[in-house]
This record gives sequence, structure tokens and C-alpha cells, in this order.
Amino acid sequence: MKPIKLFYQARCPFCKKAFNYIDELKKRPEYKDIVIETIEETEQPELADQYDYYYVPTFYIGDEKVHEGGIYPNEVEAIFKKALEQ
Repeated sequence: MKPIKLFYQARCPFCKKAFNYIDELKKRPEYKDIVIETIEETEQPELADQYDYYYVPTFYIGDEKVHEGGIYPNEVEAIFKKALEQ
């Protein structure tokens, strides 16, 4: 399993939804051990600038961008499944 990086902004409504979806999925046994590093881009701009994205939330698995922008529960689950495969 590879860890997930999540770039977000505290005021972003899509990011808040993403966190809610993550919280729900992490209640399931198959996803409880997934590691997610969260990076608030306005608080860590030097780190965020090292990655190629425009919209938040943006998810990376390792160095691969796997999702950018508005998100739905099934998309978060797909990211989790991909992280478990690697």
C-alpha cells in the first residue's frame, strides 16, 4: 500500500466533502489502515508548489496525481482501492 497525499484548502466546500467521504470510508475494515497525508496548501505553499495541480482537493498516490477537483464518494473509494493495490 502506498500513502495518499491530499492537497486541500480549509475553506473549500469540495474539500470538506472529500474529508467527509474519507471519514465514512475509513470506518470500513478494508480501508481503516490507509495513510493519508493532508497538506493545507495555503499553510504549506512551498510544499504545494512542488506538485502539478490547479484545483483542490487533489490526491496523489506516490508521485502520481490520481484526482483533481470536485469529488464524489465513489471517486474517493477508487483512490483508496488504487492505493491498496500499490
